[in-house]
Amino acid sequence: MATLAEARALLLSPLGPVARAGQNDNPVRVSFEFFPPKSDEAEVTLWQAVRRLEPLNPAFVSVTYGAGGSTRERTHRTVQRMIAETSLRPAAHLTCVEASRAEVDEVIESYKAIGVDHIVALRGDPPGGHESAGGIGGAYQPRADGYANATELSQAISAVGGFDITVGAYPEKHPESPSIDHDIDVLKAKIDAGATRAVSQFFFDIDAFLRFRDRIRAAGITIPLIPGIMPVSNFAALQRMSASCGTAVPAWLATHFDGLDDDPETRKLLAASVAAETCARLQEEGFADFHFYTLNRADLVYAICRVLGVRETAK
Repeated sequence: MATLAEARALLLSPLGPVARAGQNDNPVRVSFEFFPPKSDEAEVTLWQAVRRLEPLNPAFVSVTYGAGGSTRERTHRTVQRMIAETSLRPAAHLTCVEASRAEVDEVIESYKAIGVDHIVALRGDPPGGHESAGGIGGAYQPRADGYANATELSQAISAVGGFDITVGAYPEKHPESPSIDHDIDVLKAKIDAGATRAVSQFFFDIDAFLRFRDRIRAAGITIPLIPGIMPVSNFAALQRMSASCGTAVPAWLATHFDGLDDDPETRKLLAASVAAETCARLQEEGFADFHFYTLNRADLVYAICRVLGVRETAK
């Protein structure tokens, strides 16, 4: 949180947040999320993104786990290749939807066997939703022989030992939650179960995110809260994703993209601009860690990292 003097200095500065970001003395740490490829062409695209972003020396990179555990084997192969062929520290996603405890425990042990020491523990999205929303959106029903939620999953990972555990946080409320207060109680339970950091759902309402930060700190939660940033240039896809996870899409963002359905280059510039402005403002609020949902594309994320002062490390 900026002091009164710092806030006054920012108001008097002739530079905007993006320009000031490169002059900030607080070093930024970044992390990236990828998803396992479904085809040979997608495999090429993924590894082009990985190689482009690897020199930025991210704190970690996460690899997603599809709805209902549908990408389990592909996630495992992608993580294994990252360990073997890159300098990256992969964090494997793990969910408990439509899986027994024994099946989940087997995955935890298999990750440990290949050298993974960081798991992103999520309840997960049940399959059955519309394909345009990534196959998510179905009704969640815990299995009687499975872990019911991310808290129980975190406990299971902690019981094995040797893992850093990242969990999700929802600054605009989880879509199935009755309230933000309930979400905060759930986050506390996940921390008690072993979670060491929380990465937020992507968002565009910075003030809502900051209010959430203030509320969890007031509730005594001290683990790092990392903003999740998604620079999306396809507005129609963004609307579908936002609807499935409860993220508000502000009117000004819709106005920016209006009439650009056939202009992908301009959409990319707008997406990078919005994400860079978000990160720069959060950096001035004291945030030094940012997690980027890359969608397996490197160009926009690489540019935003440059704005934040992140540079390639010498080989």
